[in-house]
Amino acid sequence: MGSASVQIGLLLVNALAGFFLFAVLLRFVLQAARADFYNPISQFVVKATNPLVVPLRKIIPGIGGLDWAAIVLMILVQILAISLSLIIAGYDLPLASIATWALLGTSGMFLKLYFWGLLIMIIASWLAPQSYNPALLLLRQIMEPVMAPIRKVLPDMGGLDLSPIVLFLVINVFEIVLISMARETGAPGFIIGL
Repeated sequence: MGSASVQIGLLLVNALAGFFLFAVLLRFVLQAARADFYNPISQFVVKATNPLVVPLRKIIPGIGGLDWAAIVLMILVQILAISLSLIIAGYDLPLASIATWALLGTSGMFLKLYFWGLLIMIIASWLAPQSYNPALLLLRQIMEPVMAPIRKVLPDMGGLDLSPIVLFLVINVFEIVLISMARETGAPGFIIGL
């Protein structure tokens, strides 16, 4: 197989799997944050992920108000995407490492969701502070459970909210740890989320 066909194959696997993984991740986070189910974006996410999440729910029930079937589905899709990418790139399939890489990639996706969500929320607060855009409303509902505990710990700064800075630092620390763990296990560079 030529270099261009390998690149195209990796692009297609990562794009398709990445889009679906993001939808499943959003489903999990929206449910965990108790976000508005009737938001049009929530409705799309639920409809797009139902065909695979609902059958898994029969095997893996939700515990503690969290949709564990969605997490298992994310890990399984990660394993499939990593395996396909390794086959396309012409590598062997180290099965034990693939499971570890899938867990690291799934964890990295959570960090990336919160990193980019926080960045979008900050920019939107400058450009459209009172916006009722459905995406921004969902983003606020997702970010608030993570930022509220930080706000409680920080002293009142007279209208200046430093919790995003603290959250950025925490996310970056966890991302450094994930990337170093991935390097220690010999993870290839095409794992979704890392």
